[in-house]
Amino acid sequence: MTTLRELGRSGLHIAPLVLGGNVFGWTADEKTSFAVLDAFVAGGGNAIDTADGYSVWVPGHVGGESETIIGKWLKQRGRRDDVVIATKVGWEVNAENKGLSKSYIMRAVEGSLQRLQTDYIDLYQSHKDDESLPVTEPLEAYAQLIKEGKVRAIGASNFKPERLQAALDAAQQGLPRYESLQPLYNLYDREAFEQDDLPIVQASGIGVIPYYGLAAGFLTGKYRSPADLQKSARGGGVGSKYLNDKGLKILRSLDAVAQRHGVTQAQVALAWLMQAPGITAPIASSTSPAQVQELLKAMSVQLTPQDVQELQG
Repeated sequence: MTTLRELGRSGLHIAPLVLGGNVFGWTADEKTSFAVLDAFVAGGGNAIDTADGYSVWVPGHVGGESETIIGKWLKQRGRRDDVVIATKVGWEVNAENKGLSKSYIMRAVEGSLQRLQTDYIDLYQSHKDDESLPVTEPLEAYAQLIKEGKVRAIGASNFKPERLQAALDAAQQGLPRYESLQPLYNLYDREAFEQDDLPIVQASGIGVIPYYGLAAGFLTGKYRSPADLQKSARGGGVGSKYLNDKGLKILRSLDAVAQRHGVTQAQVALAWLMQAPGITAPIASSTSPAQVQELLKAMSVQLTPQDVQELQG
């Protein structure tokens, strides 16, 4: 039985691993996506993260592809009441659809609700800050959506610490509070979150659901040389950022800890996040049922203080 964790003070309770929906409709077609979603809930997962902007980066896509697949799955499987759906607004879907103005959020949420085939969103997140606006403007839109029952709780992603703090301060004046932060955080990318965001989230008690928990697949150990980068659609980006002395040192420590526990490097990398200060649940995406079953096993890996010290170098 999976032990659920409350996300901030939202009243939402989630398993320690969140399924990333960025691959649905991109590297996972509808049939594969359904199989991944089925395997995820069968294995004890209950929270799915997506965005209206997934997957505009694919030629010919217009955004909303991921939400549409999740919506069809929710409808066909009758799972709406037992999963937590997190989606986002504010990324540039196209020139007319972007940002966090109140009018845009009120319009964008209707598209998300329609694609997800639901009348409420559990966690509606500002995908990235809109610094052209006061932090209060999106909160005013969210206040109305919460009142209307269309949104249960709100979260922030890709916010500078001072803007996140300003939004939390504004919430003390009667506006809704961001109950979660979705930052970039993993064994490789640590400094920004640990130095800038962690003090804020710990002081305010908001939950953290980091993305790129496996550093775009690098922390699975499958990319160890330039030749390995041809293995997937994401390989090029992995190589330019992670395939260096620092990255290879982390892989060596992952290898050692994984071998001690008889588990995979991916399971160790996710277990480290699940046990890290301030973290509620990392997000990881998967393109096959076997892969999602492997990732879910990270929930039962218990790292020792020695393991953590070795991984953090």
